[in-house]
Amino acid sequence: MIQLDHVTKRYGGFTAVDDVSFTARPGRVTGFLGPNGAGKTTSMRIMVGLTHPDQGSITIGGHRYHDIPNPARHVGTLLDASAQHAGRTGREVLRITAGTIGVGRDRVEEMLTLVGLDGSEAKRRVRNYSLGMRQRLGIANALLGDPSVLVLDEPANGLDPAGIHWMRGLLRSFASQGGTVLLSSHLLHEVEMIADDMVLIGRGKIVAQGTKAELLQTRGSFARAEQPDALAAALREAGVEAVTSGDQGVRAECDPVEIGRVAARAGVVLVELRPADGAGLEEMFLQLTAGDAREQVGASPAPQTDPSASTAGATR
Repeated sequence: MIQLDHVTKRYGGFTAVDDVSFTARPGRVTGFLGPNGAGKTTSMRIMVGLTHPDQGSITIGGHRYHDIPNPARHVGTLLDASAQHAGRTGREVLRITAGTIGVGRDRVEEMLTLVGLDGSEAKRRVRNYSLGMRQRLGIANALLGDPSVLVLDEPANGLDPAGIHWMRGLLRSFASQGGTVLLSSHLLHEVEMIADDMVLIGRGKIVAQGTKAELLQTRGSFARAEQPDALAAALREAGVEAVTSGDQGVRAECDPVEIGRVAARAGVVLVELRPADGAGLEEMFLQLTAGDAREQVGASPAPQTDPSASTAGATR
C-alpha cells in the first residue's frame, strides 16, 4: 500500500505539490492522471525518496522509503526509461542492479525473457534500443527484486499497440497476485482499460479520486443550447456547477428540469435536454483539469521537479 498524507512540495515561491493525499491499495491498479506539470512526477519522486517533501508524509507498506531495508526488493520503480547507461547492454544493466540488490543472475534472465529482450536484444547496447525497448528494460529493472509495489511514470510511452497490450496484462497479473500498482500516464484510454482506481491532479492539487466506476458513473444532465456559454453562465449564477461540453453542449450537476427553469429565466433557447450519459475518462479529465495545465500559466517562476532519476536499482 502507498499512503500519501497531506504532502506539499515547494520550489521557492512555486508549489509543485499542494496538500496531496490519496492511497494506492494492494491488489489494485491506481491510475495517476493530470496535465503536464500537474505534479505527478514530483509526487512519485517523493514516494521513493528522491525528493523530500516540505510538509506531509508518504509511507509504503507502512514505512518511509528510506526506512525500508534494501528497498528495491520491495518497491520497483520506473521514473525515466532514458536514464540508463547507454554504453552497456541490456543484460549488463540488469546484472549491475542484481548485484546491487542481491539478486541472482537467473532472475536477470527470467526478467529479460518476461519483457521480450532475451536473445540478441539482451546483447545490444542500450544506445541502440528504441524508446519502447528502453521502457521494457526499465520495467524489467523495476521487477528484478520481486517487489510487492510498483511505481511507474509513463510506462507505456514508446510502446507499440502490442507492447501496450502486453504491459496491460503484466500489470493486471501483478495486481491480481496482491501487488500494488501506481502508474501515471497521458494515454487516457489505456488507463481507463487497466485502472481500478483513479486519482486526478491539476496544478499540484487533487481534483478527483475514487474507483473508476465512481468517477465515470452517470452524473447530472446534458443540454444543448443556441447560446451554450450563456446557459453555462446562467447555471453558475444559480449556484449550479456547469461546464461546456462538445458542440453547443453544457453538462450540469442538477436535474434536467432545473436546467429548463434556468434557461427559461435567462431567455436561452434549448435544443436538447436529457440526463447525462456516463462521461468517458477523456471528457471527465478535460472537464476537471480545465485550465490546470502549467503551460497555460504565463510565468513559470521555478522548475517544478528535480532532475530525473535513474531507474537502476541503486537509485531505487
